[in-house]
Parts: sequence; C-alpha cells; structure tokens
Amino acid sequence: MITDSRLLRLIAEGPVATPFVELEGGTFLMGSDLRNNEGPVREVTVDPFAVALVPLSNREFEMFIEATGYERLPFLDDKRFNAPNQPVVGVSWNDAIAYCTWLSELIGRMCRLPTEAEREFAARGGIRDALYPWGNEPWTDGPYSLGGAGMDRPPSIGSSSANGFGLFHMADGVHEWCSDWYSRAGYEGLSSTNPIGVSDGERRVSRGGSWRHRVKVSRVAARSSLGPERRYNDYGMRVYASV
Repeated sequence: MITDSRLLRLIAEGPVATPFVELEGGTFLMGSDLRNNEGPVREVTVDPFAVALVPLSNREFEMFIEATGYERLPFLDDKRFNAPNQPVVGVSWNDAIAYCTWLSELIGRMCRLPTEAEREFAARGGIRDALYPWGNEPWTDGPYSLGGAGMDRPPSIGSSSANGFGLFHMADGVHEWCSDWYSRAGYEGLSSTNPIGVSDGERRVSRGGSWRHRVKVSRVAARSSLGPERRYNDYGMRVYASV
C-alpha cells in the first residue's frame, strides 16, 4: 500500500508532478489459452516505454478541465466517485486521448495510451507467464477476493500493493483504456514486435480489473472492450509515454 506522503503529495499537485516509471521493454509471453479472445499465446517484444506509477486521479483530470474548459465528466459531481485521490472514472477513450494530447503539450513529452502489448508487459511486472502480477494464485483476502463483499465505489489510489515494476493497480480498481481496436479473434496474424492490433473496429481495448464486478481482480491477459465514446463508472485511464 502507498504510505509515502511524498507520493500522495505528488498526486495532489497534479499532472506535472506524477511520476513515470521507465521500462526497458523486452520479450514476454503475451496472452492466455483460458479464453478464445486472449490467444494465441506467443512471444512478443516491446520497445522501451514509460508508464505512470498510478492511474489518473480525479485531481489531475480536474486540472485538465480547469485549464482547457473541457466538458465535465458525469461522475465528477457524484460523491461516490469524486474524491481527489480516487481514480477518475467515466472517462471515454476519446476523453483519454484529449487528456494525453493536452498533457503532452504541458510537459513537453509525448504522452499517450498504451498498446495492448505494452499494458500487459507492464502489468506482469517482470513475471514472464503468471496469471496475475504477483503469480498464479488469486487474491484471497478482503473486498478483492472472489465473492468478496461488494463495493459501491472505486478504492483510493494506493489501496493495494505494487507489482514487480512498482506500478499500482495493474489488476484492480478500474478498467484502463488501451490504444488498440478490439478484435474477438485475439492476436492471430499480428506482429510479434510492438504489435498494435487490428486496423479498425467498433470497440477499443481495455485492461485491468473493475471495482464493481464480482471478480474484481483481473488476470494480466484478460481483455475487455467498450465503444470509444462510452463513459462508464468503472472505466479510467493511465498515462504512458514514449522514451
């Protein structure tokens, strides 16, 4: 859990201060045989990239709205979802792209959503082929356990442990958008080096767990998707950057 007051202060200070973790990239086993849309399992190589330590917070998205006059998200006025240190929710894929464009200009660095391959590589935290960021055993304690007590809102940022790369909430919290179009066919025919998914579609890929699902912690290879204009209260985002 995050107990470092400095990190919480950085989140409160907003987009310029929130730290990135620089990843060297590498080769890993992407995908799973557990569902048809998660395969085939194959070796994939990704180049170096950077990823925000935590999901984007309400505080950071509010600063974007204040600076640009961007449309206010529907859940920012709901007390269940608008605490400054909660992950921002109700972010559509289009909203996420707008935020990344603004942040790129603000900090002078190319910010973006991840490819699906980058997101899975980051979630694995250096473990080559485990089901979860920590290994193969599911979460067994507390609200995140299978069949655990229900939740009526996303947890605060830092309420669960980091993975091997030091990244928080890579399997729990909110779904995080990826840049790729979604295909039910999985990865058949895609490149094994920096794959970017199919060229067109109706839904964009998302990864990660959801606070409102019965199974709240996602396997690292599990895929979800949504239309790019949709705004759901378990959809958020995390900023990635080129290096």
